[in-house]
Amino acid sequence: LGTDALADVTLVDLETATPAWAELPATDPDPRALGLTSRHLAYVIYTSGSTGNPKGVMIEHASTVNLLHWSSGVFAESEISRTLFSTSISFDLSVYECFVPLSQGSTLYLVENALALAERPLDISLINTVPSAIAALVDQKAVPASASVINSCGERLKAGLIEKAFESSRVEKIYNLYAPSETTTYSTWICMRRGEAVIETIGRPIANTRVYLLDGDGGPVPFGAVGELYIGGA
Repeated sequence: LGTDALADVTLVDLETATPAWAELPATDPDPRALGLTSRHLAYVIYTSGSTGNPKGVMIEHASTVNLLHWSSGVFAESEISRTLFSTSISFDLSVYECFVPLSQGSTLYLVENALALAERPLDISLINTVPSAIAALVDQKAVPASASVINSCGERLKAGLIEKAFESSRVEKIYNLYAPSETTTYSTWICMRRGEAVIETIGRPIANTRVYLLDGDGGPVPFGAVGELYIGGA
């Protein structure tokens, strides 16, 4: 670049900048001393899934920690040891892909999107993405042989795709994970294993979560009846 291109750019010399790195605290600040609690915001993410109009969803630290707590009891360390990080941070699937593996000391493989696997096979253990991307990887036979788990989320997962994924890969488990952004990434789950019957369902609530099927007056519907899904809890 020429000097004109840098005319409005502020350059910071990390060796001489004030305060110098040596003057910074050697330990993390105590959140309690700063007045911070688990009810403070972890992030704001924009979604239009529940209303059709974009809106900011405010997620607290406690809700995110609940997702991590549940995940730690469901996914084995070997399953998340080499997780594909392919989702934009503007989409809440990325909260799982980033923080679940890192909270357990695992490795992230960062790519532009999940379809990059078709051009660049990676030694990964888990893929967390939407069914349309899974279908493309299955059609291109691009699911790495090392992948033992596929998480399907963000779209309806159909039985046919589950069967094709098992037939064309070495994947041992396929999770169907469901939730609107407001309930912090995932609220219900079901795990389908190779050799077991395929079930097209969103499963049951994750830890510290409740799910109700209610009618137009807010009352529970009978078994087998159509209702509207209500989600509560952490």
